[in-house]
Amino acid sequence: MLVIAITFGIVALAELADTSGLVTLVLASRYPARLVMLGVGAAFVVQVGIAVAAGSLVALLPERILEATVAVTFFVGAVLLLREDDDDDDAAMLGEAPGTRWRVVATSFGVTLLSELGDPSHIIIATLAARYDDPLAVGIGALLALWAVSALAVFGGNRLQRVVPVRWVTRVAAAVLIVLGVLSAIEAIRG
Repeated sequence: MLVIAITFGIVALAELADTSGLVTLVLASRYPARLVMLGVGAAFVVQVGIAVAAGSLVALLPERILEATVAVTFFVGAVLLLREDDDDDDAAMLGEAPGTRWRVVATSFGVTLLSELGDPSHIIIATLAARYDDPLAVGIGALLALWAVSALAVFGGNRLQRVVPVRWVTRVAAAVLIVLGVLSAIEAIRG
């Protein structure tokens, strides 16, 4: 349960700070929310599966190399979160309005999957899977976090941004990653 909670918290913070969540908000403003959530939710199942598998492979490295790799990855995740990316090009992927329900689901799935691959949250999930020897717990925590943040984006994104500025969520998520990176670096040095 602790790994699920840690993963949920870190991934939720990272995803709240991620501008690709705006894609979900845009999709939900154009199409029925339940269909958007179905497509987005399915895309996150695929994303988490890929990230956990990648992290599990990294976990096969020798302990000292693993800790160093995890530390570097946490630091890279923090930098990616803090970097002012122009992810506005994700909105250009939306194109014309799909005609059927399944096209809305497929569009939501495709846009979400493409915008999330290689995203900081994807890297964070892989890193957490490598760090903890419990890929199932990491997968569950990450999936729940991504679904929760997507639901917030679909049903209350504008209100959340009025209460908590995105830059503060980004800074908190980056700070957590830096702390985890330092702890992993210490473990790598102690070896």
